[in-house]
Amino acid sequence: MPTTPATAAHASQNGSATPIMLELVDENGTTIGTAEKLSAHVPPGKLHRAFSVFLFDTSGRLLLQQRALGKYHSPGVWSNTCCGHPYPGEAPFAAAARRTAEELGVSPSLLGEAGTVRYNHPDPASGLVEQEFNHLFVGLVRDEPDPDPEEVGSTAFVTAAELARMHEDRPFSAWFMTVLDAARPAIRELTGASAGW
Repeated sequence: MPTTPATAAHASQNGSATPIMLELVDENGTTIGTAEKLSAHVPPGKLHRAFSVFLFDTSGRLLLQQRALGKYHSPGVWSNTCCGHPYPGEAPFAAAARRTAEELGVSPSLLGEAGTVRYNHPDPASGLVEQEFNHLFVGLVRDEPDPDPEEVGSTAFVTAAELARMHEDRPFSAWFMTVLDAARPAIRELTGASAGW
């Protein structure tokens, strides 16, 4: 993972990683505490702050990522451009931009808020659960991805029709359709009705 001021703050001085902490929230999204990342995902899960990013090219195609096979949660499945968790006290917008750069090697040329969605999605394959208050972001990307192989197995730019076909025969993250549906109004505003989103 590239070292940034945020990631550097989460490594100890001898170079070993410290536990990644997540921000716990109530049903209104108000911060109520913190929890270690894995413990927040063990059933029944702890409601925590998250973000999901949807980036489109200038042709209105959505950038998808296939999660790396080495990830402990939902490995090998396809999902939206980027998703993750802000560090405690980190603004969701800043976290979304940071993780997009860390995972995909690109920075959005435009990124805007697209609302929030709360969900509870078990992941049968890992036995973990996503109890998330998710901040949604929609934007544009102009550069070709240069993904970190420890995070991303593959990428693809797809039209709405191509996504529908892909979703029928490939595994997607448990949360993908929930966050996509919640972000659709902002996506349509960005891409235009003719794009089919």
